[in-house]
Amino acid sequence: MNTIYILWLRQLKRYFRSKSRIFASLAQPLLFLFAFGYGFSSIFARAGGGNYINFLAPGIISMSVMFTAVFSGIEIIWDKQFGFLKETLVAPVSRFNIMLGRTIGGSTVAFIQGLIVLLITLLVGFRPSLSLLFFALVFMFLLALFFTALGTAIASKLDDMQGFPLIMNFLVMPLFFLSGALFPVAGLPKIFSYIVKLNPLTYAVDGIRGTMNGMHAFSLTLDFFVVVIVAVVCIWIGSLLFRSIEA
Repeated sequence: MNTIYILWLRQLKRYFRSKSRIFASLAQPLLFLFAFGYGFSSIFARAGGGNYINFLAPGIISMSVMFTAVFSGIEIIWDKQFGFLKETLVAPVSRFNIMLGRTIGGSTVAFIQGLIVLLITLLVGFRPSLSLLFFALVFMFLLALFFTALGTAIASKLDDMQGFPLIMNFLVMPLFFLSGALFPVAGLPKIFSYIVKLNPLTYAVDGIRGTMNGMHAFSLTLDFFVVVIVAVVCIWIGSLLFRSIEA
């Protein structure tokens, strides 16, 4: 447990010491929030969807958590190149504990980033329900775990720091745009409906939105179990790939 705690604490210290990283990671969510929120608000209202900010905000929060979580994997490549990872791997501790400490640390950072975006959405008119807010936070942390473990798994097999963002954008952007974060999933063409339902991010976004404002397309129980299962699977795969790294 001491190994997990130390690596978790290291991730948090690196995050809070880099003020530029905190502000830079807010740029994309804010761009989406203002550009889409105010650009499509009147169209969404005329289509009978209600307040678009209330619909969009949970999707933007999910986006912030997801991108911060998945790109935490690049720190593994950084540590490979500078020798820190090698020193960690030769220590007499479990590699699973090392991977778990890094994953929980990256997830906590992504969760905090999501909380910051949540506070910003309140300033532009988003009003989440307080009754299920705790469960929304649970969904946010599970989402962070899922994508941090995914980023760790992929980074474990890469040595090219420039290639990692390209691969992750190629993977993550389609997942985000086909998750219902920006548009309702009801009434989509059949082929897109199937793709959206196969996308695990859909259930995380739906769970966060449903617990924040009640606008969910699926059962919240289904959302929860899908997100838990994919998070556990990604952590398991990530641990297997992390163990295969040569010291």
